[in-house]
Amino acid sequence: MNKREDIRNIAIIAHVDHGKTTLVDELLAQSNTLDDHMTLSERAMDNNDIEKERGITILAKNTAVKYNDTTINILDTPGHADFGGEVERIMKMVDGVILVVDAYEGTMPQTRFVLKKALEQNLQPIVVVNKIDKPTARPTEVVDEVLDLLIELDADDEQLEFPVVYASALNGTSSFSDDPVKQAETMAPIFETILEKIPAPIDNSDEPLQFQVSLLDYNDYVGRIGIGRVFRGEINVGDQVTLSKLDGSTKNFRVTKLFGFLGLERREIKSAKAGDLIAVSGFEDIFVGETVTPVDHVDPLPILHIDEPTLQMTFLANNSPFSGREGKWVTSSKIEERLMQELQTDVSLNVEKTDSPDVWKVSGRGELHLSILIENMRREGYEVQVSRPEVIVREIDGVKCEPYERVQIDTPEEYMGSIIEALGQRKGEMKDMINTGSGQVRMIFQVPARGLIGFTNEFLSMTRGYGILNHTFDEYAPMTDGNAGQRKNGALVSMENGQATSYSIMNLGERGTIFVEPGTEVYEGMIIGMNNRDNDLAVNITKEKQKTNVRSATKDQTVVINKPKIMSLEESLEFITEDEYVEVTPESIRLRKKILNKNEREKAKKKKNK
Repeated sequence: MNKREDIRNIAIIAHVDHGKTTLVDELLAQSNTLDDHMTLSERAMDNNDIEKERGITILAKNTAVKYNDTTINILDTPGHADFGGEVERIMKMVDGVILVVDAYEGTMPQTRFVLKKALEQNLQPIVVVNKIDKPTARPTEVVDEVLDLLIELDADDEQLEFPVVYASALNGTSSFSDDPVKQAETMAPIFETILEKIPAPIDNSDEPLQFQVSLLDYNDYVGRIGIGRVFRGEINVGDQVTLSKLDGSTKNFRVTKLFGFLGLERREIKSAKAGDLIAVSGFEDIFVGETVTPVDHVDPLPILHIDEPTLQMTFLANNSPFSGREGKWVTSSKIEERLMQELQTDVSLNVEKTDSPDVWKVSGRGELHLSILIENMRREGYEVQVSRPEVIVREIDGVKCEPYERVQIDTPEEYMGSIIEALGQRKGEMKDMINTGSGQVRMIFQVPARGLIGFTNEFLSMTRGYGILNHTFDEYAPMTDGNAGQRKNGALVSMENGQATSYSIMNLGERGTIFVEPGTEVYEGMIIGMNNRDNDLAVNITKEKQKTNVRSATKDQTVVINKPKIMSLEESLEFITEDEYVEVTPESIRLRKKILNKNEREKAKKKKNK
């Protein structure tokens, strides 16, 4: 059988922050792929602002490097399970994977999730133990951990014989030896291992065309773009082809443009053949999983599975008293347009209209998935309100089931007891515990996804910032009884419109944690802090100190207030309960009650409890 020795198709998988993107940057730089006019910015493959800031990859991206006479197509996969829909489809496009593992941290939950998807596709792994220059590096143990993980994930004998390269992507060095002293200033060991161990694609370009769409992109000039692999045959600009839709129907169209990849650029090409990873335009409504074939030989590939959403929240047009002050796009029609635009490229997202024209139910793969969408909209100038995330319950064989997460916690031993107790209250069950030495312990739990909503902040304060929490979707299982992960504290709610004063913030500091700074504009019904007790408390945060003609010995004392806790978007989503919203604008993140007036809230509460 003929092979295309001029091509290798690989995916890079790793846990968040293990150096995957830095490694790709270094492979690009050392392969001399980039033209003289192209400069390689740090973290070149993270082309989304949020990705660069958080150090996470959200969307799968592809690039290609030239090494000697071979083009190596590299797909950079998301390292977070919330974006698992992308991961599965990428594995269909490649013939092998590079697993990047931190030389100290070892294998992590997200690594496990993505690697499982790769092994299911019978892909051959190459292990790159990165950050070998760290003083705390433990390469031998980490390679053993990878082997244990592969065995646990049912890897076959060939996959268990994985090659290992040790590297420091940041320094641009690599070697086949685990001795940091033997690191050489070259990525050649990685390139050579790819050529030797990753199979070349089969060259069946003389057979009828099969091209399957795995990823989507959108461009104002050419419309929707389908990115995928040519599994068989050849495709040319101008060809009349048939698109086999997900519902079984077919549509004919003409290929208007083809794009190949080189370096960080997408370049127009005239034709492509079996083994090539390309982008195709010319059709309006192409979708992930659909197949392009010749008109006279319609033979679609099996439809790609896309993970179902596990979490949903309500999106609304902003109707707070401050609506329209800070945003560019505030109307319900603009918000709906933006949500529909997101559906063009994000296939793991669902948007449902409701009975109300300015309310939508948005479902995604997890808190991070949905918070990234909200953050992107905020940066683009949108104002929106969102409700607390809720898990999506499914009925399986007549039993109500909810999503469960596999949780891995690394923490100093002294915090073990409080963590076990906290997760127990959230209906979590410990599955494993390993003493990793130096007073550190690693614990594995299975926890209902709703039990983890709001847990991150509690965990960080519980472990004083020393604990590391990672979780990934595990399975749907029968629902647990009780309220897993409900907020225990009430809210401090403003009863007035106006500006928060230092005097009021100082006095209210004893009542709880304040979320606003002096001078912040507030409105009736806005949440300005967390009560120390379990009930909501209406407070006046706009109150000024009484002026008097009588001089006092303490008159000129400076008002000293505790630093307020400014809530991030994720913290706000975790904090709110079912009767509250997060109001998101380009300039502010506010928390509020759904019913702003205190008397109206109390009436509604009585009615509900009847």
